Amino acid sequence: MATKESKRQVRKLVEELEQRVHGGPAIRNGEIQSARDFLRQNDFSPSSDYFHRLIHIENRLQGRPMEISRPPQAKRNYGGQGGGYQMQVQSIHDHVILSTCYAGEFNGKRGRVKISHRFNQGGRMDFVELKYLRSLHPPLNGELRKLLILRDYSSLPKDWFEAPASVLRVLPQELIFLFDGLFRCQRAELFAWLLNIGHGIVSDLLQDLNSRKRDEPVSSDLPFIPENNVPVPGWSPEAWSPDVDRSISGNGRPQVGCAVAEPTGIACEPQTSRPAGNPDQLPLDALLRDAVALPILEKAAGLESVVEVQNDTEVLVRYLRRL
Repeated sequence: MATKESKRQVRKLVEELEQRVHGGPAIRNGEIQSARDFLRQNDFSPSSDYFHRLIHIENRLQGRPMEISRPPQAKRNYGGQGGGYQMQVQSIHDHVILSTCYAGEFNGKRGRVKISHRFNQGGRMDFVELKYLRSLHPPLNGELRKLLILRDYSSLPKDWFEAPASVLRVLPQELIFLFDGLFRCQRAELFAWLLNIGHGIVSDLLQDLNSRKRDEPVSSDLPFIPENNVPVPGWSPEAWSPDVDRSISGNGRPQVGCAVAEPTGIACEPQTSRPAGNPDQLPLDALLRDAVALPILEKAAGLESVVEVQNDTEVLVRYLRRL
């Protein structure tokens, strides 16, 4: 099993290769294979996302000249409150990752998870990922789980209509922090919901940012515990409209949301205010000037998914335009 140190090293290695794809210096022959050898030697699973990212790098390099003269575009990290959610948005070369956190209690144990949605240039979802920040089963703290991942997403057309995806046979129990009736839903509805909450949060974020006064100063003192309005499975796209009351009676509401930048394993504490993210994060308002992220988010906001279950570990994902 890969150690924490090897995970740190391979993350740095792959991120540097991705940066060089877009901004140089050119990647030399054998560097990608060396990265694969490093993954295998350190016991990374063949299904690890790092292997998929290396394939993506290879695909981007095909047919390119060996030297790249244009300046690199830095990865941008945004954080704050938008659309009623505390979130982190990462703009990375040709995709966007949106993350929100959820906390709750089950059988006397408290837990917290981070849910991340990765969007491609066409606004489609590449994967939905869960990170255990504080698991109900402590040995899992810090572990990642791909709840749903599009098969060979790096080689798909960016505006694909239908594509196969792999899903977990057994989903993390901590998903009840989002909606405690989730495991009573049909699997097709459950996975469509996991995809569509990402699109819905993006839609709410853009509506909020566009409605703000452009000359209004951005506050660094944002609420630490926002009101996360995640729809119950089966809600129509219209349920995301800001004109609709999204409060849910009974147990339909998710549990307390947390700032994304909290260290692993620290529970949410009731505080009146807390700066969002870290000193290096840009405010969410700056997303409106991000030439990479903004077009992706605008496309993602206009889409929704339906899912057809093939078997316990495979589904078919289709995209529709939202009404």
